[in-house]
Amino acid sequence: MALPLRFGVWALTHGSWASRHHPTDPPDASWKRVRAQILQAEALGYESTLLAQHIIHPSGDDQDLLETWTGAAALAALTGRIELIAAIKPLLVHPVVLAKMALQIENISEGRFGINLVNAWYRPELERSGIGFPDHDDRYAYGREWVEIFERLTSGHRVDFQGRHFSIEAYQLRPRDQFRPRPAIYLGGESEAARALAAHAADVYFMNGQPLQDIRALIQDVAHRPRIGAPIRFGMSAFVIARETDAEAEAELTKLFSISEQDKPARARLVANADPEAQMFKTAAKEARVGTNGGTSARLVGSYDTVARRIVEFNAIGVELFMLQFQPVDENMAHFAEHVIPRVRRLQGKAAA
Repeated sequence: MALPLRFGVWALTHGSWASRHHPTDPPDASWKRVRAQILQAEALGYESTLLAQHIIHPSGDDQDLLETWTGAAALAALTGRIELIAAIKPLLVHPVVLAKMALQIENISEGRFGINLVNAWYRPELERSGIGFPDHDDRYAYGREWVEIFERLTSGHRVDFQGRHFSIEAYQLRPRDQFRPRPAIYLGGESEAARALAAHAADVYFMNGQPLQDIRALIQDVAHRPRIGAPIRFGMSAFVIARETDAEAEAELTKLFSISEQDKPARARLVANADPEAQMFKTAAKEARVGTNGGTSARLVGSYDTVARRIVEFNAIGVELFMLQFQPVDENMAHFAEHVIPRVRRLQGKAAA
């Protein structure tokens, strides 16, 4: 029996998810651009979008950056079907405040909202603000308390909580979620602390794109951890290059690699400012790739048929949500919807027959 399969797109909150020097796809993190992109994605049939969160741009604080949560609230009022997932770094916002905001957006969107818990890796936005940047495992300990409070508040409970980081007394939020028990909780990260927290608290474990065998190992590890409630589900980020033929797709990949050479100084600064314990960067160092969060490492590069087959292979091992990046964005998002998604559905239909 085939697993459910959904497609989403990374909202252009950072202006671009590949080269910032592409001649026909310059970075644009404006509200006007993101609004147009997500309305187009919804019209094309995409079922989800992720709004990543930073306060200052990791490629340099001189770069424009859309604010995630106000953007998500605005999109909730403008869209009618697409799921909206807003990333949050727990150290930036107290859980009772964030829970209230999440419930508001959940009710505006009529049950289409989720959070993506990210326990931070970019040091300057926390250190320069005076918030501080705790060690890796301490951030996850903080995040565990944070998400427990968030989950209970958004589920409508009156919360009493005494922990190392938070002290909450008889706190309750109204109105509660009017459309389901609470907003969805996504969580990513490959470290032991991240996997443990995902198994404990997340509805969906959100993985950076990697080869099939590596994703299979992550799914098996997290799926077999102790858990209360429904089985955890799995999503994956990936950068897609789909063309009529494999040769055309590989030529486009070579072209994008060439363009991205201009981004090397910015990437070097980004890595220098990242937590050296962040597993994402250790994995990324294994191979060159286009895009962020695994990018082309999942090898969704090839003809429309090749990319469709690879997606079905990932789905067969447990990936239900594919959160996609493209460059140039508009035309490739449309080509994927026109040429790849129907092929995936046909392959699913054959497998189910």
